[in-house]
Amino acid sequence: MSRLEAKKPSLCKKEPLTSERVRATLCVLKGIVTSCYGPSGRLKQLHNGLGGYVCTTSQSSALLSKLSVTHPILKILTTSVQNHVTCFSDCGLFTTILCCNLIEHVQRTGLTPTTIIKLNKHLLSLCTSYLKSEACGCRIPVDFSRTQILLCLVRSILTSKPACMLSGKEIDHIGALILRAFLLTIPENAEDHIILGKSIIVPLKGQRVIESTVLPGILIEISEVQLIRLLPAKKPGPLKVALFRTSLSGDLSDTGEGTVVVSDGVSLENAVLDLLINLGKQLVSDHVDLVLCQKVIHPSLKRFFSTHRVIAIDRIGVTLMEPLSKATGTQPIGALGAISPSSYGSVEDLCSAKFGSKHFFHLVPNESTICSLLLGNRNDTAWDELKLTCQTAVHVLQLTIKEPWVLLGGGCTETHLAAYIRYKIHNEPESILKDGGCTQTELQLIAEAFCSTLESLAGSLEHDGGEILTDMKYGHFWSVQADSPSPVNWPGLLSRCGCGIYNSQEELSWCFLRSTHHPFALETCLPHEAVGSANNLTLDCFTAKLGGLQAAVETANLILDLSYVIEDKN
Repeated sequence: MSRLEAKKPSLCKKEPLTSERVRATLCVLKGIVTSCYGPSGRLKQLHNGLGGYVCTTSQSSALLSKLSVTHPILKILTTSVQNHVTCFSDCGLFTTILCCNLIEHVQRTGLTPTTIIKLNKHLLSLCTSYLKSEACGCRIPVDFSRTQILLCLVRSILTSKPACMLSGKEIDHIGALILRAFLLTIPENAEDHIILGKSIIVPLKGQRVIESTVLPGILIEISEVQLIRLLPAKKPGPLKVALFRTSLSGDLSDTGEGTVVVSDGVSLENAVLDLLINLGKQLVSDHVDLVLCQKVIHPSLKRFFSTHRVIAIDRIGVTLMEPLSKATGTQPIGALGAISPSSYGSVEDLCSAKFGSKHFFHLVPNESTICSLLLGNRNDTAWDELKLTCQTAVHVLQLTIKEPWVLLGGGCTETHLAAYIRYKIHNEPESILKDGGCTQTELQLIAEAFCSTLESLAGSLEHDGGEILTDMKYGHFWSVQADSPSPVNWPGLLSRCGCGIYNSQEELSWCFLRSTHHPFALETCLPHEAVGSANNLTLDCFTAKLGGLQAAVETANLILDLSYVIEDKN
């Protein structure tokens, strides 16, 4: 008999953020994610100490899902970021760093949490209103009749993931493929209400990145022996398709709970096989050319199909069921009884394809928004990271349809926003003070902490000890290498700003980021010629970044508002 222990009382901790242990834990998390941020971010290896799979990544979705977090405050933060990434796919590191920095900076003001939270909400509203306004100087409209901005957006995502191990040529190639895959998911006759299709990523592990390609339709991997056996049954012209989600193997695994009553002398196996053959006869009489099954098809039924020149492919898997249903127009069949004629669909053609050592059946639909992105990379680790990055890029492009804007990347939006807030609070504090509840000194303290948070986030892009500057006209981010000589002439040392839209040859003046300077009015009108001619802009998804900004501030407010943490230790 096991020993009974007395129930321990719950552990109650007051004002958790005053604990040095909690602050140190937040600092460690911030250090981990900050070191991953941006194109030159450092990679992280996550693995179990006892062995097993090793994940090498710098992406928040992979990083946070594999980090073992135990403290309640960290759980709040990581769960909030993971929820954001689930919705938007991008800006997970941005959200995490911003939240950690904001907690750290506002705590130094010594103000009460109530005042801090209220002012944080006002400043967040100020940021979102500006970013959504026509006067915003860090937002670019997206013209879907031209691919330039969209390609820049995709390339920015690819370059920010160094674990993909891509060269410049490979980034251009994959970027073009992602954009093409996205465009293939848009219906040709789209009206006001657009229903996007799906791009399926097909692994070509071990193949070169440059051999990756996109094909309209669906690829079903199959062995070479099956391919040789099935191809002679192929017919010309459109093919009638039946799609089964139930097993056609003859087993009783799908009958559910209950009792099966069998009459004396009746062979259950033969009865089920007769049922399958009768099903096959109905499919043949309905002139079905292609049978696809999520699970297994009985060998006798396969022979029957082969005799009647019907192509049968089984073990499709659950992943392809929805795309196959959309591409072929079929209704997946879930029973072995009579089949409704409306369940059938069709494909324009069925052909074979070979990539590397893999063989595929290529289903070419009549009109579909389904495509296959065949993706290769050097090894499993790089391929896993590239797959995740491609999924992120496609999702970001989908979000851009809903809100056709992009934000300037490379730290420029953050430094521009910080300059905008400083000037606004210095010259128009009445817009916030009119609501009451705080003094002008408190507003200036929190505004400075908020701006410092944004500037620290931009500064996280520099990992090699270089100097970071901001210009006094546009408020953009500029970086100088660590080994640069004494700054006698800034234009000679600087090339382009972080987003790439401005060069140092303009009449600009610079100061060190986070240095003391008088607030200045920003030039908020973006030059159309710069936007139109720049081919290598660094851009961020408008929807994802705006969502990340809101999630970071709201999560920081929630954590700052915690007065007790109660843990049950039983």
